[in-house]
Amino acid sequence: MRRRDLLAAGAAALAGMPAGATTLAQVRERGRLVVGLYEDMPPFHVKGKGIDMELGQALAEVLGVKFSPLAFNADENMADDLRNMVWKGHYLGYGPADVLLHVPVDRPLIEATPQARIFGPYYRERVMLARRVEDLPVLDSLSQLGARRVAVPGQTLAGWLMIGADGGAYREQLLTQWKDGCEAALALQRGEVAAAAGLASELETVLAGDTAYRIEPLPSPRAPRDGWAAGMAVKRDATDLAEALQAALNQLAGQGRVAEIFAKHKVAWRPA
Repeated sequence: MRRRDLLAAGAAALAGMPAGATTLAQVRERGRLVVGLYEDMPPFHVKGKGIDMELGQALAEVLGVKFSPLAFNADENMADDLRNMVWKGHYLGYGPADVLLHVPVDRPLIEATPQARIFGPYYRERVMLARRVEDLPVLDSLSQLGARRVAVPGQTLAGWLMIGADGGAYREQLLTQWKDGCEAALALQRGEVAAAAGLASELETVLAGDTAYRIEPLPSPRAPRDGWAAGMAVKRDATDLAEALQAALNQLAGQGRVAEIFAKHKVAWRPA
């Protein structure tokens, strides 16, 4: 880069401004689509495998370029993730990606992040409760758990909802050491607990298809009733790239490929 370009780039970084948006033409000229993926987020991405990994590859194929995954660990909040992986890049020197997957398509987040364009919802997530039917034939309210033990990932929305439910009535029977709903579901599968809380995708990828278990919405008024949508994000001015990705997603959904990717991981595809 010429000296004046370096000075301009440095000034933009100091001001916290996003770098120039990646255009669709640039992606095609480069020949690859850099897709940001959350690391250690089963069943969407763990060590190079998962739903988002396959969806990112399918999107790149529709655009006619190679798929280049860029995995990263989630930061403290979504605003940090969008800054690091969408509009600025991480201070450690990697990123941003051309597109980040699994971004909440949420109006407050959209309004609070003018540097990013959030769009393309492709899945609706919910907090759910899985139970062993033999132990709990019916569970219309959490009070029906009685004194039975429940596995729940403590540092998650499912964990916070269960810990605070009914004024903390179930705290003593909760096993909260699990890092995610997949681990909680495995504890249920091993017979260590009578029920397990987590995200629908986490519980389904472990238990779906086994009639010994039932997975239903968490019966708590504090749980988000309709869940939330997961979508994509690009830099604010990457309009043509966003449009191309949306068209690619629509094509994949219409062909049944999105549903196939979710089904491969035993997760019911719930369009947002």
